[in-house]
Amino acid sequence: MPVYTEDGKQYHTHLGKGDIGRYVFLPGDPYRTDLIAGFFEDAKLIAHHREHRTWTGYLDGVKVSVTSTGMGCPSAAICVEELIKLGADTFIRIGTAGTVKDSNDSEKYDGVIVTGAVRDEGTTLHYIPIEYPAVADRNVVDALARAAIARGKNYLEGISHSKDSYFGEVDPDQAPIGDLLKARWKAWQKGNVACSEMESAALFVISSIRRCRSSAIMNWGDMEDTIRVACDAVKLLIKEDEIR
Repeated sequence: MPVYTEDGKQYHTHLGKGDIGRYVFLPGDPYRTDLIAGFFEDAKLIAHHREHRTWTGYLDGVKVSVTSTGMGCPSAAICVEELIKLGADTFIRIGTAGTVKDSNDSEKYDGVIVTGAVRDEGTTLHYIPIEYPAVADRNVVDALARAAIARGKNYLEGISHSKDSYFGEVDPDQAPIGDLLKARWKAWQKGNVACSEMESAALFVISSIRRCRSSAIMNWGDMEDTIRVACDAVKLLIKEDEIR
């Protein structure tokens, strides 16, 4: 299988050296990158190939990027691997999620700052055994938490359920193993899993293996406030990285 295009760019993202910053936001939806790039200074569309759409601009004068991963851990893993090859080392996933622990969470909280993920997907098994945890970087989590507080937002810090099947969650009875899916969902609830989405496990496992940093901030639908918090968190990391 090819790794690079004929002109030397990464095969799936069509990105090359110098195209991105070390800090990268990762939505799933390609066209959500346009919204996020609107918060950058001097943003430019760099590439759009398959599900991967990339803008690069600046926050506080430092180069940052946003690249869409597409839906699910397989495409997210490809995207993150290619970004790491180009020098990215700090990732914040931005997206929407469903509640798990308590249906009232959507009223009590603005969303979830993800500290770890249930590896209920198959991609990361191709990297390392299931006993290996999918955990976020504590510095990125802390920056997101401080940024949220500064904006008067109330994000729960907690675990996400990363799954492969959207309809296995929203309509388990359509599957022959529906009873098993529902029993597992009750286990996540009893274990205080906060939300459910489809990419964080791959992001966290690959980041840990590659010695990079990542977390995720998920919301129930208010995307613009979540983007503001994530941008503020990167600004905090930029300042702190300058003195580390």
